[in-house]
Amino acid sequence: MTDFPWLTIIILFPIAASLLLPFLPEKNGTWERWYSLIIGLIDFALIVYAFVTQYDLSNPELQLVEKYSWVPQMDLNWSVGVDGLSMPLVLLTGFITTLAMLAAWPVTFKPKLFYFLMLAMYGGQIAVFAVQDMLLFFLVWELELIPVYMLLSIWGGKKRLYAATKFILYTAGGSLFILLAALGMAFYGDTVTFDMRSLALKDYALNFQLLLYGGFLIAYGVKLPIFPLHTWLPDAHGEATAPVHMLLAGILLKMGGYALIRMNAGMLPDAHAVFAPALIILGIVNIVYAALTSFAQRNLKRKIAYSSISHMGFVLIGIASFTDLGMSGAVMQMISHGLIGASLFFLVGATYDRTHTLMLDEMGGVGKRMGKMFAMWTTCSMASLALPGMSGFVAEVMVFVGFATSDAYGSLFKVLVIVLAAIGVILTPVYLLSMLREILYGPENKELVAHEALIDAEPREVFIIACLLVPIIGIGLYPKIVTQIYDATTVQLTARLRNSVPTLVNEAPVALENPPIVSVAPSIAPR
Repeated sequence: MTDFPWLTIIILFPIAASLLLPFLPEKNGTWERWYSLIIGLIDFALIVYAFVTQYDLSNPELQLVEKYSWVPQMDLNWSVGVDGLSMPLVLLTGFITTLAMLAAWPVTFKPKLFYFLMLAMYGGQIAVFAVQDMLLFFLVWELELIPVYMLLSIWGGKKRLYAATKFILYTAGGSLFILLAALGMAFYGDTVTFDMRSLALKDYALNFQLLLYGGFLIAYGVKLPIFPLHTWLPDAHGEATAPVHMLLAGILLKMGGYALIRMNAGMLPDAHAVFAPALIILGIVNIVYAALTSFAQRNLKRKIAYSSISHMGFVLIGIASFTDLGMSGAVMQMISHGLIGASLFFLVGATYDRTHTLMLDEMGGVGKRMGKMFAMWTTCSMASLALPGMSGFVAEVMVFVGFATSDAYGSLFKVLVIVLAAIGVILTPVYLLSMLREILYGPENKELVAHEALIDAEPREVFIIACLLVPIIGIGLYPKIVTQIYDATTVQLTARLRNSVPTLVNEAPVALENPPIVSVAPSIAPR
């Protein structure tokens, strides 16, 4: 079975299955729900089977590689493969998207179109993590934006058109930088190619690397999101439905982090050495600014949205740490936040379905009537504030320790970064616990209780949260479950990145011969 096209089938199966939805009989969306859920489960089962039987944990190189000529005149190939950077995110995509299908059970408006878009996104998201051709990567990155735009603009809230338009303008505008950088890399040198492995081997001039890196940083910074390119996210989350929330927080943000590691760091290591201090600073801004902004929000969706922006700042610090532990923490944070973010946003949707309000001032005391919701909100919030024993704690500690032990930065710079990041960590339980207090504790809002039926969580909702909490707690107690998937790849990548940082402590003479170009962190400079 080693020659079986696993990834091609995994990517195309849900997309092909979505084309059959218009032919299903009309029955208030029942057929569409079960059909889509079964397709999602089958595809997730294929992902797990391919991982268990075909993926070698000790191999840092691409696996399950498939390459077929698609448009020879443009040197466009259907080229896919996975390694330690992409395999965990492919598993996460299958898991979160399948649960999002179940979370979409209450959807009755245009169910055929809704589930068509969900299944199309399923295949498109996996393709982003699996394709190994730059031009193909740009195409699947762009195509993945269309379902999100439609899901926001048709099934969103009162300001859905504004949020959807802002989303498409930001993300499609950023995508232009991917295309320009891809063309620049492809035509650089004597050979023209879009193959990612071949592009990574080209010897780019440093100035050209810096230009490419800046373009990629803008494109992926929008999706991550990085301040100040983040403003589309609170608006999108503010208008989205629960299943779309889960896809935005659980998968789409991870595309930006994945691409930063794969392309910015992996293909342009010398430019990464120059930009690394800036990534650290942007990560700190994300953590502190978004935590403070989240604390000030009175809208529940926007509060959790800014919380997501804050947590993704740790990914930037880990990527720029130049240590195995820091890079491992960055990948772990993406996986952990995918699970925790999906759980919190699902609970936001479930709470709105009962209270029909997102304003914290209009809630209060609902935990008395909804015991199961109380327990789920409390547990998922504890995971988000990095309670020991849960995945968020492991990821953040790995990033902290990885950066603190990095020999690529000066002591003063490291102390400042750690202190500022710690402020963000302290703010997280403040705004999350105050949020829980306003939703669940205190006196009941009599007007809310009089007009809304505060029914407790149903079995479907409990099952979804339980499915998310199992890996959150499992990773928190035994992180090797996940780290063994990507360790071989991240260690190899970090070693390559360190070779681009000549001014380490034991290489001072080299630093004198090659004076630093940037002065943000004097220890970092290109060769």
